[in-house]
Amino acid sequence: MRRIRVRLQYLIRRARKLRPGNLVEFARTVQQVSKAPLPVIIADMLWCSVRYDMAFRDYAVWDIRLLNARERKTWMTHPKSFRITKMYNTSEGRSKLEDKRRFAREYADLLGRETIDLRDVDDAALTAFLARHPRVLAKPNEGHGGGGIDLHEVGPDVDVAAFRAEVTAKGQTVLDEFIIQHPEMSALYPDAVNTVRLITFLDGEDRVHLLAAVLRIGNGDVIDNFASGGMFTMLDDEGVALYPGVDKNSNVYREHPATGTPIVGFRVPQYDRVLDLVASLARRTPEAPYVGWDIAITANGPVVIEGNHNSSVFQPKPSASGVRTGLLPVYQAAVGF
Repeated sequence: MRRIRVRLQYLIRRARKLRPGNLVEFARTVQQVSKAPLPVIIADMLWCSVRYDMAFRDYAVWDIRLLNARERKTWMTHPKSFRITKMYNTSEGRSKLEDKRRFAREYADLLGRETIDLRDVDDAALTAFLARHPRVLAKPNEGHGGGGIDLHEVGPDVDVAAFRAEVTAKGQTVLDEFIIQHPEMSALYPDAVNTVRLITFLDGEDRVHLLAAVLRIGNGDVIDNFASGGMFTMLDDEGVALYPGVDKNSNVYREHPATGTPIVGFRVPQYDRVLDLVASLARRTPEAPYVGWDIAITANGPVVIEGNHNSSVFQPKPSASGVRTGLLPVYQAAVGF
């Protein structure tokens, strides 16, 4: 009964936020892989939103227009992911992961970097922090999707009071030492920390199920998020990229446009240690069984960036990968919904 209520609540929220402009925008994106007329695509998109519990962006990104009914049934969607979050992740778990100040304290031994909250330090401590770390990321305490994050490079003559005023005016209270990523990860794209997103589900028997393994790559910004122009590809069990990179506009990249580094076949260094780290993180967070963990790889080993209690969905894009089935069966086997 609760699952039905959660789904109805989500559908009502989606209906209230429905914007015709979004439908047209996503439909035009679909026309990159389909010659169907715009009205036909829009009608099919609306049908799939009801029949398969599918968001419009899901329809566009996963090339659903190209798939038959049997194939469409296999796709994990953002509305389904939202329901898992609502069903299993508690408010305590969400707070533990979303509050960056709390996250830094709870997982201090796994961060691999120094982080401070401006609400906790005076100007003298901030001066010392910036002297140790002249390159820092300023973040809002409860930001989402990489939004509101700025990279700052400060010199020895920085006006600390002015710096504090500048970042707090933007709602940025958390400062992170900028991570120096592993040289092999930097070869992909050096201007952002390229991360691995591992989506896990911790069941009642303390087993950690790996639902999806993703390599996220920056492209034109200091963060690698999809919303900021970044791209992603899926990883195999050994941490090797299986397919070309794909961005939010459905552009496909066999090589990175900025570095020329091949994406297909790229091997994430220290991947076995990444898996061990994420298993440890998942077991440390029973209040939120369903999490998307963002992991950076440094020369000294993997470190956790954050845990996303309402993880995005990642699957192979059919037109880029040739794969025509999604990961819903993997989620069903682990979560049981």
